[in-house]
Amino acid sequence: MHFCKVSNQKQTAQVIFISLNILLLGFVFLNLAIGSVSVPFSAFIHFFDAQLPENEIIWRHIIIESRFPQIVTAILSGAALGLAGLQMQTLFRNPLAGPSILGISSGASLGVALVTLGSGIGGIFIAQNLMGGIGIHLAAFTGAFLVLFIVLLAAKKVRNNASLLIIGIMVGYAVSSIIGLLNFVGQQGEVHAFVIWGLGSFANVQNNQLLLFTALVFPALILSTLLMKPMNAMLLGDAYAQNLGVNLKQIRWQLILLSGFLTAIITAYTGPIAFIGLATPHLARLLFKSSDHKKLIPAVLLLGMLVALGCNLLARLPFFQDVLPINVITSLFGAPLVIYLIVKRKQIGF
Repeated sequence: MHFCKVSNQKQTAQVIFISLNILLLGFVFLNLAIGSVSVPFSAFIHFFDAQLPENEIIWRHIIIESRFPQIVTAILSGAALGLAGLQMQTLFRNPLAGPSILGISSGASLGVALVTLGSGIGGIFIAQNLMGGIGIHLAAFTGAFLVLFIVLLAAKKVRNNASLLIIGIMVGYAVSSIIGLLNFVGQQGEVHAFVIWGLGSFANVQNNQLLLFTALVFPALILSTLLMKPMNAMLLGDAYAQNLGVNLKQIRWQLILLSGFLTAIITAYTGPIAFIGLATPHLARLLFKSSDHKKLIPAVLLLGMLVALGCNLLARLPFFQDVLPINVITSLFGAPLVIYLIVKRKQIGF
């Protein structure tokens, strides 16, 4: 009887995984075809033809130069944020933990604020127009990794996860206060530019930046999947995990480093993306009715991709006058979902 139940659960999980992969392919195609300019199916059939009519050349240009990099960015960002959120929820055993819980996103925002708003306090920082988008990315990297370094130092000094969580939140508050000051003294145009960046977009990564972006994110995703077993052990309690040979200090440091690195890279390139990292792990638990990370990690990767692609698709629907910021979509749909998950928290493994 027990064997049949386990077998049925395994079959159900396989069906769900296959369905999610099919849905992912569908979302990729819809993201390629739908936008302010609709691309007909015939354009994809003749995509690689040497000679095309002028309108189909324009469609191909839109796909290659705009929509393809957005899709790759959304896929990698969704997977990375979902996995980072799962790591933080497992480490802190907190259903409301997300990739930004340790203040790393705030650190990236501070870096960008210093670049875009720096002229408001005497121009002692690098002006945005000197380096353009590269300057924004470098500033975000610097701010995010500075906060990550502080958190890693705290992780060495503080053994209690709850204390570490509080330190991370306090660092985030302190950084946010500096950003508030910069917003106060910044010029109107600079403040507007910073606000737009803070609303998030998968369109910030161009084709010439895509290779580096992928090279930074993909290895961290692979390394994160290697932590399935110790993450499972952590769910059973510190004492049990230590009895199984898990080095809790080392695994905590690894989870913070990988989660922080993924969050820093995604925030630097796309801006701070809300709710995906928080909600996706809970969606995976509800869908697969399991807390086993051997199921959850691939599920979170797939669902993160789907959620990010779905949000990107909604943001670019033709009846909007312009492309909506991603956080407008994620917050609109993510907030009710998180409320529902809190109400149903007994069903999601916490």
